[in-house]
Amino acid sequence: QVHLVEFGGALVQAGGSLRLSCRASGRTFSHAMGWFRQAPGKEREFVAAIRWSGYSTYYADSVKGRFTISKDNAKNTVYLQMGSLKPEDTATYYCAASTAYYSDQYYYASERRYDYWGQGTQVTVSS
Repeated sequence: QVHLVEFGGALVQAGGSLRLSCRASGRTFSHAMGWFRQAPGKEREFVAAIRWSGYSTYYADSVKGRFTISKDNAKNTVYLQMGSLKPEDTATYYCAASTAYYSDQYYYASERRYDYWGQGTQVTVSS
């Protein structure tokens, strides 16, 4: 069992920056970590993914160039640095862990590939 806890959600003005953290504990083995978000009345959508081994990353087009996913293996923690925030980035952000390996990171864009989820952290971007 992997336990995931997100930190860092806040209210921020448009154009601002915010960093989210996701700490994994318990049976921490997984191949990749992902960030997803869900806005009110919308389906949960993929944001970014990263493997624990190596440094390859994968992003949704909507955040590419603005958000950066990174990791600290020693701390079992994944980060999501968000910049140039827009009101449409307002959502509950979730981190997730996948115990499956996919050679093509494209597969980590689907929430079905993930086995464990955090409780979410709220990000609100005011205009």
